[in-house]
Amino acid sequence: MGDLGQTIRDTRQAFSEVLTDLSEADWDNQSLCEGWRVREVVAHLSMPFRYRAPQLLAEMIRCHGRFTRMSDVVARRDAQAPIHILLDGWVLNENHPWKPPGGGLRGALTHDVVHGLDITIPLGISHPLSAQALRVVLDQATSPRSLKHFSVDLTGIRLEADDLDWSFGDGEVLSGAAHHLVMVLMDRSLPAGLLSGGPTARFTA
Repeated sequence: MGDLGQTIRDTRQAFSEVLTDLSEADWDNQSLCEGWRVREVVAHLSMPFRYRAPQLLAEMIRCHGRFTRMSDVVARRDAQAPIHILLDGWVLNENHPWKPPGGGLRGALTHDVVHGLDITIPLGISHPLSAQALRVVLDQATSPRSLKHFSVDLTGIRLEADDLDWSFGDGEVLSGAAHHLVMVLMDRSLPAGLLSGGPTARFTA
């Protein structure tokens, strides 16, 4: 796999260019994360960079130990900042060594890639991802731990990437670009026309 740390840095730098090119209106566009605009997703992406452990602990206590609730509260609050502040929270931390608890570097890359796609797919713009980054994220997304967490029912379905030599599962074929299949595994409903195969309707908004 080479230097995964460098893959993370390269992926973040490429996504910084994507964010820099967004219009002001784009920042208020709805993402694939239910209830979050681009603003909230970027605020969430940079949260681990901007908050020290004691600050996160205090936020968790205020939300009665519920991490999902805490993430939502912080994202909605911090998303009110001006665009240049939100952008700096990401761009200035491209080399940050953060790793999610128990997730390691693979978890960090997956977090970055998935939330980046939450933004770019609804906007209909490209998120430049290397084949190496995609393979790492696909492997992470099909790990027993991830499959259990997201609880996507893939019974009788074979996922096949049409732009990468990758497949997973057995049964009726659901095909699409590798990054779109990542989002299927992350329990996101995709816009129409991005997937093909018999099970398409189940995974399309």
